Amino acid sequence: MSTVISVENLGKKYTISHQQRGDNSSLREVINNRVANFGKKLFSPFTVFSSPLTIHHSQSSNHHSPASEDFWALKDVSFEVKQGERIGIIGRNGAGKSTLLKILSRITEPTTGRVKIKGRVASLLEVGTGFHPELTGRENIYLNGAILGMGRQEISRKFDEIVAFSEIEKFLDTPVKRYSSGMYVRLAFAVAAHLEPEILIVDEVLAVGDAAFQKKCLGKMEDVGREGRTVLFVSHNMQAITRICNRVAWLDYGELIDDGSALSVVHSYLENTESVQKTAEMDLTSWSQRYGSGESKILSARLLNNSGAISKIFFRNSSMIVEFSFASKTSQVLHFSAVVISETGVKLLHMCHHDGNVFQSESFEGKHIVRLEIPKLPLCAGSYKMVLAIHTDRMQPLDVVMDVLPFMAEDDVATPRPYRTVAEYGYCWTPNHWSIKKAD
Repeated sequence: MSTVISVENLGKKYTISHQQRGDNSSLREVINNRVANFGKKLFSPFTVFSSPLTIHHSQSSNHHSPASEDFWALKDVSFEVKQGERIGIIGRNGAGKSTLLKILSRITEPTTGRVKIKGRVASLLEVGTGFHPELTGRENIYLNGAILGMGRQEISRKFDEIVAFSEIEKFLDTPVKRYSSGMYVRLAFAVAAHLEPEILIVDEVLAVGDAAFQKKCLGKMEDVGREGRTVLFVSHNMQAITRICNRVAWLDYGELIDDGSALSVVHSYLENTESVQKTAEMDLTSWSQRYGSGESKILSARLLNNSGAISKIFFRNSSMIVEFSFASKTSQVLHFSAVVISETGVKLLHMCHHDGNVFQSESFEGKHIVRLEIPKLPLCAGSYKMVLAIHTDRMQPLDVVMDVLPFMAEDDVATPRPYRTVAEYGYCWTPNHWSIKKAD
C-alpha cells in the first residue's frame, strides 16, 4: 500500500504568557482590595482616602516571574500512514493529540518538521468545524463539499444519504446557529464521512452525540476503512479505539511513546496510567452502591492478570484473578460469589465459591482475603464490571457491592480473528472446534 501521510520530526511550540506580580491584578483581586480598603477607611475616621484609581501592591511586587515561556505541544514526532489504515491516537489530556490532528488538517502550521499528505482530507475536530452559523444545514452540506473540492453534482448524489444518516431532515432548512451541539455533530460527521474523502480525521467530538449515534458513527468509520480509505481517530474510549483501529499511536507530553498494533499499545497504555489503580484496585469501605445487613463487609477488591499484576484489560481465553478482602462479625456460615455484568447491567457470569471446591462453607470471623481465579475468560471483546457478594447459607445478603472493578475484555492475542467479535454480537465465548468435509 502507498503512503498517504508522512510525518517527519514534527514539533509545535506555543508561547505561554504569564501575569507578572506587581504589574497586573485580576479583576477579582482589584475589587476585593478596593472593597477591603474602603471598609477600613469608612470605619476609620482618621484615615485619609486615596485616589479611587490607585492600585496598591505588596512589597513582593519587586519579584517578577518570567513574562512568558515556551511550551512544546509536540516534540520530534515521526510516523507514516499507509492507505486504508485505521489509526487511533491515544494519550492523556494535553498529550498533543488534538494539536497533531490540527496540523494534519492544515488548521495550524508546525514549528519544526514537515508533513506530507496525499489525498483529500475531511476533518471533524470540534463541534461545527467548517460550518457557517448563518447558513442552513442544507447549505452547509454543499459548502463543506465545496471545501473538500467536490462539484455540486457529486454532492447531490450523496445528499439524501447524508441527510438520512444525520437524522435531522426536519431541521435541514434551519440555520445551524440554532442547532444543539448534538445536531451539529450529527450533520458534521455525516458530511465528513459520506463525501468520500481519502483521509478521514475525527477527534473526540463524537462524545457529544448520544449512545445510539456514537455506535452508528463507529460502524460508519469501520465501513470507511474497509473501503480502502484512511481513518485517524482520537478518543479516550479504549473500547472504541480497539474496535475501529488496527493500529494505535500513543502520545504523552508531546512525544510518541509507542506505535503498533491496537491491542498491544492500548494494553501498555492502560497498564501505565494512574487511573488503573483507581479502578483495578478499589477501596470499598465507603462504597455507596451496596446493600445487606453489614454483619460482613467487603473492604477492598482488585483485578490481577496471569502475571499477578494489577490490570483492567484481559484477553479472551486467558486467566483473570479477582481478590477481595472482608471483615466479618458474624458466626454464620458465609457464601461468596462474583457476578460479571455488561455495561447495561445484563448479568453474564455467576461464580460461587462452591464451584471451585477450594474451601468448605464455614464461619469466617475477623478479616480475610478471598481469591477467585477464572482460568479462561469466556467473554467477547467489550467493557464489563462486577458485583461481589457475601451471603448466609440461607442466601440472606450480608454485603453486596455493585458496579465495581470495571475492566475490558479483548480478543485472544494468541488466536487472532480476521475481525473482532465485539459484545454487541454476543457477550460470551467458549472453546470450540470446527470441521468441514465434502458432502456425498
